[in-house]
Amino acid sequence: MNNFKKIGLTALGTALVATSVSAGEMTVSGGASIAMQHVTDGAGANAGKKFQMGNQLTFTGGGTLDNGLDVSLSFIIDQGDNTTSDATQTGTAPFDSHSVSIGNDTLGTLTFHGEGADSAQNAMHSVVTGELWDNDMGATAPSESSAGDNTITYYNSSLYDGVTVGASYTPRGGNSDSEGDGLHSSATAWSVQYDGVEGLSVGYGNGENTATKGSEADVDSYFITYAYGPITVGYGVTEYDSENTATDADRDYSEYEIAYTLTDSISISYGVETLETPNKSSDVDQEVTGIKASYTAGGMTLGIAQVDLDNDNFSNANTADSEMWEVSASFAF
Repeated sequence: MNNFKKIGLTALGTALVATSVSAGEMTVSGGASIAMQHVTDGAGANAGKKFQMGNQLTFTGGGTLDNGLDVSLSFIIDQGDNTTSDATQTGTAPFDSHSVSIGNDTLGTLTFHGEGADSAQNAMHSVVTGELWDNDMGATAPSESSAGDNTITYYNSSLYDGVTVGASYTPRGGNSDSEGDGLHSSATAWSVQYDGVEGLSVGYGNGENTATKGSEADVDSYFITYAYGPITVGYGVTEYDSENTATDADRDYSEYEIAYTLTDSISISYGVETLETPNKSSDVDQEVTGIKASYTAGGMTLGIAQVDLDNDNFSNANTADSEMWEVSASFAF
């Protein structure tokens, strides 16, 4: 794989050199954020207030080759990767997601993700609420299909008006293996999304999780959102069906949200995410609810959020409940 990557990059570099220099350009965009956060669990334990910072630079460049193909490179620098605990972030800090894309409006776009890829199914997951569970309260994450380093994705929106089809392939070497025996296999996923009616968006994705031998799973996600005037409503579901016979191996995730845009600058939303173990007789559902409000002016967004977590990790103990509030300011440049 390393030799293939070297050959591919060399060929790409040669093609770009052979093309007129004026056809390509490099741009840099960035973002920064500052937030104050406070978390309290159900037992009354007070984690205290804390401040946190986000910062990111995205380098993009490319151009149109003489054969009509558009080639682009994306590379993200994110200092937060120095301290990340996410096992999927295997790049050398502070470098983050990076990819090379080749295609055009007619043929679609093929993207090679060196790091930071979603499978085609994962891209249909948590579209509605934007992952309320992903916060410092430690909520159990919904299960998804396999994705990892060196994943290849393909998307095409030219086959039929309003329809976008997608597919992804995660090779065996890029698929995480929780058993460490190297016996996992490659994983594929596909998706279709329809946006042909004003205000309406519908999507479906299917993929497979092959990370652990004997626990391979089939994953389905679908969502629907509809905007009418200042109101947007959405609903989504992800079903994770595992070959593992444990009663908690299968997971059902659902989400819904209603958002109201007061003005072009002010918006408010209320969302709920539920994670279930449907085959467990003593099923206790994990639920995350969140209220968010934001004000945007130019490249600045001010936000406030209140998020509550009930029954973390499917437990009804008092310590499994927690709540968080956050005040943030983010800047795009």
